[in-house]
Amino acid sequence: MKINNPNPIEWRFSERAAQLQSSFIREILKVTQRPEVISFAGGLPSPATFPVEEMKAAFDKVLDQQGKVSLQYGPTDGYPPLREWLANHLSTSDCKITPDQILMTSGSQQALDLLGKVLIDEGSKVLVETPSYLGALQAFSVYRPQFVSVKTDEHGLVPSSLNDIADGARLLYALPNFQNPTGRSLSIERRQELVETCARLRLPLIEDDPYGALCYKGDQAPKLLNMNPEGVIHMGSFSKVLTPGIRLGYVVAPVALTRRLELAKQATDLHTAQLTQMVVHEVVKDGFLERHIPSIRELYGNQCQVMLQAMAEHFPDSVSWTRPEGGMFIWVTLPAQMDAMELLDQALAQNVAFVPGAPFYANEVEKNTLRLSFVTVPPERIRTGVEILGKLIKAALE
Repeated sequence: MKINNPNPIEWRFSERAAQLQSSFIREILKVTQRPEVISFAGGLPSPATFPVEEMKAAFDKVLDQQGKVSLQYGPTDGYPPLREWLANHLSTSDCKITPDQILMTSGSQQALDLLGKVLIDEGSKVLVETPSYLGALQAFSVYRPQFVSVKTDEHGLVPSSLNDIADGARLLYALPNFQNPTGRSLSIERRQELVETCARLRLPLIEDDPYGALCYKGDQAPKLLNMNPEGVIHMGSFSKVLTPGIRLGYVVAPVALTRRLELAKQATDLHTAQLTQMVVHEVVKDGFLERHIPSIRELYGNQCQVMLQAMAEHFPDSVSWTRPEGGMFIWVTLPAQMDAMELLDQALAQNVAFVPGAPFYANEVEKNTLRLSFVTVPPERIRTGVEILGKLIKAALE
């Protein structure tokens, strides 16, 4: 029987809950669900790359042969055969990764939250690139750090700039491969310098690497993890190479840190779904990714070239942009007097969406920047959307 309550409850939220903010990208995606909108906004993998038949066959096999095990609770650190596969996959001749260094997570976003929970106190200094991944800023912000922006240039993070700002920092968060949002990658020389600099400064380095396999020419750069496994925390995900819907990521760290992360995860969700871990292992264990990923690279590489060509044709000379060699994003810098947020309003009125650059900055915001994603948009719609943006930019400059 429902009671009649004349005094509704007044919810008293925690200070942490009161400061939570919605992801700007997620808010834009609500608008872009309309089919007439040409969306360059979402960092979503192309559904054309999802291996539906292989996943279906793996689900059937796992449920037929190990149904009761797959539907049961599992270990917090993850399904042992999948962790063993990952350890072998991440090892090199010079660097042996072991399964006990690996913690499976419910997407890499959970890994970011766990790392924040374990490594960051209120007021802790946290170093981030300029700009940086919005999801990481959002995850770490819950723990109230002091973000310090690391200098970057057209080649990515500048390792030498750490010398003046690293004192007392808890960690440096970086995306060395086809960075979100800029699409930039670190050269081998900068990778070596970055790892050596962090080791000298005793600065923990988080290597977030969801896009490393998506190099268009297939020549993957060396992982920071393999250069210094004692000082680098590596994050990876199956979202960009299989499907994001399974929500399966992982973090690789020194064992002492992995155990702390495991304890934090126990307090969050006990374990990542056993069924999806077993299914993913069934899919990848016999070399499927080596056969599958080249088709993703080809698709994304072709669509990237379509967008770059359209931008060269339709954007004015006062606009500059990155030319990524992999991944999913192009970073655009407008003339200094322009505000990408205002441009977004005008673009949405003509059914084109993108993400303004401002949310990707931890500190000094550059309002004349924006991110374009090309992987879910067919070539003809890419050309149409870029032409519309070009006309809007030119009109704003008149």
